[in-house]
Amino acid sequence: MEFSELIRTGRAEALLLPGPGQPPVRGTLCITSHHLLLSAGHGSPGDLWLLLRNVDAVEKRPQSLRLGDAANLHPPDHFYQQVALQTDAWRLSAVNRDFDVCASYPPALVVPVGIGDEVLARSARFRQGGRFPVLCYYHTTNGTVMLRSSQPLQGANRRRCAEDEELLRAVLALGGGRGLVLDTRSAQAVQQARITGGGTEAKAAYPGWKRLHRPLERGRPLQDSFVRLVEACTDPSLSMDRWLSRLDGCRWLTHVKETLTAACLAAQGMDREGVCILVHGAEGTDTTLLVTSLAQLILDPKCRTMSGFQSLLEREWIQAGHPFQQRCAHSAYAQARPKHEAPVFLLFLDCVWQLSRQFPLSLEFGEGMLLAVFEHAYASPFGTFLCNSEKERYLCEVKTKTHSLWSSLNQSKERRRLRNPIYTPNPLALWPSVEPQSLQLWAGLFLRWTRPPEPAQEAWEQLWRIVTEQEGGDTL
Repeated sequence: MEFSELIRTGRAEALLLPGPGQPPVRGTLCITSHHLLLSAGHGSPGDLWLLLRNVDAVEKRPQSLRLGDAANLHPPDHFYQQVALQTDAWRLSAVNRDFDVCASYPPALVVPVGIGDEVLARSARFRQGGRFPVLCYYHTTNGTVMLRSSQPLQGANRRRCAEDEELLRAVLALGGGRGLVLDTRSAQAVQQARITGGGTEAKAAYPGWKRLHRPLERGRPLQDSFVRLVEACTDPSLSMDRWLSRLDGCRWLTHVKETLTAACLAAQGMDREGVCILVHGAEGTDTTLLVTSLAQLILDPKCRTMSGFQSLLEREWIQAGHPFQQRCAHSAYAQARPKHEAPVFLLFLDCVWQLSRQFPLSLEFGEGMLLAVFEHAYASPFGTFLCNSEKERYLCEVKTKTHSLWSSLNQSKERRRLRNPIYTPNPLALWPSVEPQSLQLWAGLFLRWTRPPEPAQEAWEQLWRIVTEQEGGDTL
C-alpha cells in the first residue's frame, strides 16, 4: 500500500510558527506522499515546502516512503563536468560504471594512463567503502594533482596492497615525484582505527609520500557545536559578556579556522611547493571533501563563478558521496539527535562565506547563493541533495524523477538576485587569513531570525542600481 492511499485529509487550515521573533503565518496546509506544503495565499512571500523526511516527530508514524516517489516527474538539468586535463597522461576509466566498485563517484573517473582497471578494482578492495584514490583536481600551472580517497584497510598487521602502491607511484611519476598524504584525523585516531581494520599509508610502502595529520571534527562534536551556536544566536536575553562567552564556548569559529587552515595547506602544497596531495580521513566523504573543495576554490578561478561553483558541489559533494540524507536529516532545532547527523556541508558553506567576505570582488556569487544551497540541503522540492550516494540516486532514478536545483537557480531572475554585482574575475589564488581577528560569525545565516533582513536587502538592491547605472544597462 502506498502512503498516499493512507492520507484521509489532504488539506487543512494551519498556523505556522517560523521561528523566534517571527510572526505566525496562517495558510493552507497540504500533504502529499512526499511533501508538506504550506501556502499562505495571495500576496505571501512564497510557499513553504518541507520534505516528510525532515519532520522530527508525528503522533502516528507512517510507513517509509520509497525515495523514487519523493520527486517531481520531469527530467533534471545537472552539471556533469569532469576535471579539465591539459595532458594525455590521464584517462577516463569506467571501472565504476555499474557502481560495483564504489557506491559513490561518478561512473567515469580520471586515472593515470598506465594503470589498468584491474589495478583500480584491487586498490578499491583495499580502501574503505571502495573509495580508492581518484583525481579531483589538476593544477595546470605545474602539473601537480589532488586526489581523495578513504583510509587504507591496513589493520593491526599493517597489511599491504601492491596495486594501491602502484597507483600512487604512478601518480607521483606524473606529478613531480613528491606527494603529501593529508590525513584529516589525529595520529591517535589512526591508531584506534587500526584496531577495527583501518589505518593510514605506511611510510615504507609508499616512498615519496609524506604524511601529515590535520584533525578536523565531524559527527557528534560538530553537531553539538552547531546546536550550541544556534541556541546562543536565538537567545535575546544575553548580555554582551555572556554572548561572547557562549560564542567562544560553542567553538564553531574554531572549526572554521581549522578547516580553512587544512585547505590552505593542501593548496599551498600544490601551488607553491609542487607536491601532489592525497586527502582522506576514514570514509572520505566528510572532512575529506571539506579540504578538497575549499582547496579548489582557493586555487581555481573557475570554481568561483556561479556555474563553476555548482559544478564543484556536484563533483566534490554530491557525486563524491557525502551522505546528505543522514547528515542533513534534521536541524539544530530538532528534538531528536540522530547518530549520523552533522553539519559538515554547512561548515563548508561557512568557510566559503569567509572567503567571500575577505575577497569581496573575487566570487561571482553572493551570500544569497550560499543561503539557498544551505536551505535546499536540509529541505527542498528539488532532488539535487536527495539520498546518501550516487548509487542510491541511480537506483531511485532521482535524475529522471526530480527537478535539479541548478535549473531553478540559473533562471535569469534568480541569477541576478544571487550574483555578486561587484564581481571582478581574479586569476590569482586566494589566500585567506585564518587569524581569529579575521574570522567572523556568519550573521546572514545564524542571526537571520533575530534581526530584520530588510536593511541588507535594501543595501543589496542599491548596490545593483549603482553598478547597473555605471555600466549603462543590465549586467546580465
